[in-house]
Amino acid sequence: MLLKEICTPEVAQCPAETSVLAAARLMRQRHVGDLVVTDSTDDRQRPIGLVTDRDIVIEVLAEERDPAQVAVRSIMRTPVVLARASEDLSEAIERMTTHGVRRVPVVDEHERLVGILTLDDVLTQFASAAEAIAEVISRGQNREHRLRR
Repeated sequence: MLLKEICTPEVAQCPAETSVLAAARLMRQRHVGDLVVTDSTDDRQRPIGLVTDRDIVIEVLAEERDPAQVAVRSIMRTPVVLARASEDLSEAIERMTTHGVRRVPVVDEHERLVGILTLDDVLTQFASAAEAIAEVISRGQNREHRLRR
């Protein structure tokens, strides 16, 4: 399955100059635990980093830094691990495993942000596949029961 078919297309994002306080508010407003940090020098929305709620806690709050004065740029994870929309899910899972990341921004052939793939998306796909397999098994058993009476 291609990533463009399963990634979440509406990505919460912010420029690197955004304050951590504004980023936290955006996360709360969008009900997400991460933001893709994008390059604001052009209109391509090119991912340059990722910041999570955990990054905010560990890098800002636990260090008693003022979230209104700290820019996302100083705490974002970089280099960002990316995936292509035309990639197969198995390739993305392998990359996530290799880099130990739970989320990867998904880009098109021009490096423009088109979505994000999270472990939740991956688990949803596997759960759907497992449900389909269970249905095959159930129907097979029902068919056998009807034919062998």
